[in-house]
Amino acid sequence: MTMKGLIACCGINCGSCEARIATVNNDDAMRMKVAGEWSKMFNSPEIVPESINCTGCRMPGVKFAHCENTCEIRKCAKSKNLDSCIQCQEIDNCGIVGFIFKAVPDARANLQQLLN
Repeated sequence: MTMKGLIACCGINCGSCEARIATVNNDDAMRMKVAGEWSKMFNSPEIVPESINCTGCRMPGVKFAHCENTCEIRKCAKSKNLDSCIQCQEIDNCGIVGFIFKAVPDARANLQQLLN
């Protein structure tokens, strides 16, 4: 598995995501920790340890419910048959992925790596 495969459609590095780490390591204690943190952070009691399973946005396998079902960025890329946002001509003016670039400074650079 390459680093490039772990870059999400938006540029976030899934390799450092605790949900993915818990899934890969089958670590129930980490699932419990992540579920507790995320349920508070997102004010969502539906986030429970059993829901913390994800192999990564662009990797084969299970996805966290948000990533699979409600992530507008991933939905947009898939609807355009793009592997990631870096392939989109609208990336510089995109209202969907733009907030990620502000919140996660490395996201755009991660996406640039996909072009190399």
